[in-house]
Amino acid sequence: MENNKEITMAEMIEDIDKSMKKLKNGDIIKGKVIKVTENEVLVNIGYMADGIISKEELSDDENIDPRDILKADDEIDVYVLQVDDEEGNVVLSKKLADQLVVWDELKEHYDTGKPLEVKVKEVVKGGVVANIKGVRAFIPASQLSVYYVEDLNTYVGKSLKVKLIDFDRDSRKVVLSAKEIEQQEREMKKKELWKSLKRGEKRKGVVTRLVKFGAFVDLGGAEGLIHLSDLSWKRIMDPSEVVSVGDEVEVYVINFDEKKERISLGLKDKAEDPWNNITDNFQVNDVVEGKVVRITSFGAFVEIAPGVEGLLHISQISDKRIGKVSEVLSEGDKVKVRITELKAEAKRLSLSMKEAQEDYTEEIKKYNFAEDDEVTIGDVLKDKLKDLKF
Repeated sequence: MENNKEITMAEMIEDIDKSMKKLKNGDIIKGKVIKVTENEVLVNIGYMADGIISKEELSDDENIDPRDILKADDEIDVYVLQVDDEEGNVVLSKKLADQLVVWDELKEHYDTGKPLEVKVKEVVKGGVVANIKGVRAFIPASQLSVYYVEDLNTYVGKSLKVKLIDFDRDSRKVVLSAKEIEQQEREMKKKELWKSLKRGEKRKGVVTRLVKFGAFVDLGGAEGLIHLSDLSWKRIMDPSEVVSVGDEVEVYVINFDEKKERISLGLKDKAEDPWNNITDNFQVNDVVEGKVVRITSFGAFVEIAPGVEGLLHISQISDKRIGKVSEVLSEGDKVKVRITELKAEAKRLSLSMKEAQEDYTEEIKKYNFAEDDEVTIGDVLKDKLKDLKF
């Protein structure tokens, strides 16, 4: 009877032994998290003893709290550092397992083209570096975005969706591209954009580039151009006077050509067109002060209010014959002009310096001074000064 018990017990021990995993140092096995504390993680590895992962063997980040990345019942890969630590525990490392397993995962991503998400760790010469489960991966500056990146430091700490474009396990080389993923996503968005684009509608976008003749705005899949003249109702010399790269703007779709992939945009609001109420402020024969904003061969354009310019023809500058406008006027000069024509609907305004000067001359003539009279400006304006109240 005792012999039968001994056989049965032996069989039981053998069965138990067979059911237990055979472990040796260096094995990579699957485990299930039992408990997580601020200093270690207890893992069920299907062995006679549970495994322990110290905080140092959890991650390359020394300041990490195990409770922030793991919880009970999580299934993880672990590396066997020591089968028995003299206290009956199996010493495990998650970070070593990750580093070994990750190479198989990276190979799969490289072969299939499947994207993955990484977080940028630091800036290095020529680009930035991300850490993928302990594997150092390089993203060249040219592969960060479809747009030129001026300051690489703005990407530190940022999560990016990337594609593996170069991979060599033996030399531990991993090169990533966020640009390729961005291009793929933009192509999809571009198709949707062209389907829905309408003239005259408002769209939201982000200013991506400033050039001498205007500003480019990303509408989500395609860029449109706001010409300098469509940025503001007032005359501007540089787009930076109105917008900056990165600004979120609401623009009007003026025109577009899908074949040429061109989109013309406007930032200035039609409701704020200064010509809408021009006749409330100005009338024909009014003498006003303006600023010379542009010189041409046939005259000068004078701004009499923000966004309202009129033509001062060369023949209306002076009674004397002049060969070039630049002989008399320069950009930025303040001048007195008479409004000789005003057509609000056509946004047409004709001006005359000559007639404004004639008005002044006629005012002087009313006083009938002799050539040798000593006259002051006070004498000329004394009647007008009486009416002024201080």
